[in-house]
Amino acid sequence: MFTKRTLAAVALVAASAISLSGCSTTEAAAGDVDASTATTAEDFGGMDALIAAAQAEGELNVIALPDNWANYGEIKALFEEKYDIIVNSADPDVSSAEEIAAADNLKGQDTAPDVFDLGTAVTLDSLDYFAPYMVANWDEIPEGNKEATGLWVNDYTGSMSIGYDSNSVPEPTSLDDLLKADYRGAVALNGDPTQAGAAFAALGLATVHQGGTLDDFTPGIEFFEELNDAGNFIPVNVTGATIAAGETKVAFDWSYNNLAAAATVDGWKVTTLPGAVYTSFYNQAINKDAPHPAAARLWQEFLYSPEAQNLFIVGGAYPVTIQALQDAGTVDTAALDALGALEGELVTPTPEQAEKNAEILAEKWTVAIG
Repeated sequence: MFTKRTLAAVALVAASAISLSGCSTTEAAAGDVDASTATTAEDFGGMDALIAAAQAEGELNVIALPDNWANYGEIKALFEEKYDIIVNSADPDVSSAEEIAAADNLKGQDTAPDVFDLGTAVTLDSLDYFAPYMVANWDEIPEGNKEATGLWVNDYTGSMSIGYDSNSVPEPTSLDDLLKADYRGAVALNGDPTQAGAAFAALGLATVHQGGTLDDFTPGIEFFEELNDAGNFIPVNVTGATIAAGETKVAFDWSYNNLAAAATVDGWKVTTLPGAVYTSFYNQAINKDAPHPAAARLWQEFLYSPEAQNLFIVGGAYPVTIQALQDAGTVDTAALDALGALEGELVTPTPEQAEKNAEILAEKWTVAIG
C-alpha cells in the first residue's frame, strides 16, 4: 500500500505541513517524579510507573475530538477501558484556535485540556503552550513528522475532499460546478478558515484548483467569495448533525470525516476532485499546564501504539507510523485495503507558506464573505 518511497514523500509533505476545546496542581508525582516535566516514560521509571501515575490521577481532559472524527470515539473508549481512566471529552466541535483559547481560559483549573489535537497554522503559532514529550516508539515516527524535542508530533492525515448529498445535488467534478444553481444554499466548510485546520485546507485546495499556488491563498478566497455571491455558500460549520439534518448538502472536509458521514447518512457520498490532492497531518501536543500531566503522557503513548494507530485506519485516516506498522506486520490489512492508498499529486504548504496564508486569511476572509 505504502512503499518506503511513497511514505518518504508523505513524510516530506508532513514536514511542511506543521504550519495550520475547581483548581488543581499541574504536578503529579510517580515517586519523586514531577510528571509535568517528564519528557519520556523512562523519567517515571518505565511504562508501568507511568501507567500507575496516570491511574492515580484518574482522569484525562481532551478537547475538539468528535467521536466520528478519525475514529476518536473508539479510541477514547479503548483508552478508558484499557487503563481505567475517565476521558472527559469537552467541546468536540470547536476549532484548533478555540482549543488554545480554552487552555488560556481554563488555566489552573481541573477542567483545562490536558492534550491538544491541532491543525497546521495553530500548531506553529502555539509552541509556548506545549510540553515536550517523546513516546516509547519515537524512532518509528519519521523525522519529518515531529518536532525534535517532542513539542508536537504528527498523528494522522487524510485528503481534502468534497462530501455531498447525492439525493439532493449532483456529484461535483470541478470547483466551477459548485457555482451552478444546483448548489444554491448548499456548500459549507468545516469551521472558519482563520481558526480551523479543515477549513484552512479547503481554501488551499480551492487555491490550487483555481490555478494558484500555496504561496498565496487569495485565489481560494476569491473562489469562495464568488460562491457566496452566487448564493451557494452558507456560513454553517459542517458537523455530522448538519449533514444528517440536510442543512449542509455539500461539505469541504477531510476525507475521513466525509467517509464517516457516508457510513451513517443515506445518500452521502465523497469525491476528490481530479488534479492536486491537498493533504495535511494533524498534530498531537501536551498542554504544559495540563491538570493531569501523567495521563496526558500516557495518552500520547497510547495514541502512537499499533493498537490506536490502526484505529485511525479504521476511521479512514492514515496514521503517521503506517510504514512501521507495515514493516512489522502489525497493520490492520483489512482496514487499509478498504481505505485504499493515498495517491495523486500531494500538495501541502510549508510552515512559511502556512503562516503567511494565516495572515492573508485574517486580512481578507471576513471582507470577502461578509
